[in-house]
Amino acid sequence: MRILMISATFPYPPTLGGTQIRTFYLLKHLSQTHEVTLVTQRSPEVTDDEVATLSTYVAKLVCFPRPTAAALGPGPVGKVSRFARFVATGTPPSTAYLHTPAMQRWIDAWVEAGHCDAITCEHSVNEVFVRPSYRQRVQTVVVDIHSSLYGTLVNQLETGAAEKPRRDRLNLPLLRRYERRYAQKFTDLVITTEEDRQFFAPVAGGTPLHVVPNGVDLVQFPYRSTDPGGHSLVFVGAMDYIANVDTAKFLAHDILPPLRQRYPDATLYLVGNKPTAEVQALGNLPGVRVTGRVPSVAEYLHRATVCVVPMRIGFGIKNKTLEAMAAGVPVVASDRGLEGLAVDQPQRALRANSVAEYVEAIGQLFEQPDRRATLSARGRELIETSFTWERAGQAYAAVVAGSLEQSCMNPA
Repeated sequence: MRILMISATFPYPPTLGGTQIRTFYLLKHLSQTHEVTLVTQRSPEVTDDEVATLSTYVAKLVCFPRPTAAALGPGPVGKVSRFARFVATGTPPSTAYLHTPAMQRWIDAWVEAGHCDAITCEHSVNEVFVRPSYRQRVQTVVVDIHSSLYGTLVNQLETGAAEKPRRDRLNLPLLRRYERRYAQKFTDLVITTEEDRQFFAPVAGGTPLHVVPNGVDLVQFPYRSTDPGGHSLVFVGAMDYIANVDTAKFLAHDILPPLRQRYPDATLYLVGNKPTAEVQALGNLPGVRVTGRVPSVAEYLHRATVCVVPMRIGFGIKNKTLEAMAAGVPVVASDRGLEGLAVDQPQRALRANSVAEYVEAIGQLFEQPDRRATLSARGRELIETSFTWERAGQAYAAVVAGSLEQSCMNPA
């Protein structure tokens, strides 16, 4: 099968964030048995070596320059103009700015020439490149949503994490309308958890919804050989993503100080690429270390006593939680951080959703090495049996091939 994958995010190396990780490993799996063409956008920080390496995983790699955020327009006039375009076109600015005429022309030509049997959009923002007419030329058109823009905004408003609540409340009905509209362009929608399926069902209408969870590369995240003990915490994620920035601030300002009252040497490592100015400033607080991009996330996980994932916003299975469990690090996480994971019976991680609950759960793990060992072993077992990229890739391949096979069995 000839598959055209569309990803405005350059999916390599698969260590910089959830979108890169999921896109790369699904692409890698599909390429084993199908002819995959990837069309993507390249920002200035992407190196020639990274382009060359990614090209070895696909039959054809096509790169276009990635637009900058400046394309959204500066100042109050730009904000008013963006909102007016959102109302008029139905497409949010955060998605519309990624759309470039050159990339659209290339995709149009590729589809019109009959070079693909299936199209996948690797994140909902890539829907801007898919025309409704493509379904007349391509049997399967899939969007791997990753996260709902509407749902994320609802989440931010409910938790008080929204940057501009008044503006965001105005955007809510527009985003709901937007997601209902774009869903109709696709033959299939993919989400990562059963919870997401329930959320998206009203949006999907008659379009089939499929659950394809995330996974872990067990070679990149080996099970740690020893428990380091001590009082160190780690949180991992792309540190320019709003959900991770919110989590890092919550950890440093709310959870760590009362924890250090009980354990004065407690240290929090914030590990991840592109820390914003807000995140970098957290490094000035007692006990907080901001690393920026690191050669090996697994090494920092192996050194930590506990991995904390106190996410308050964001949908879907969290790669950071899966990777910590794969590495054998006991996890304390919120309901958001544990979404899509069966961790309660038997207990494979500790739940917490308030500062007091976090301090208590982390304290228990600091003081109970046997409990750490139990969670470590059970967490790794869960990943090995249910959350490998091989399993996720097989499920995704079945979705991509499913509509094509059905149409062949039931020709019009």
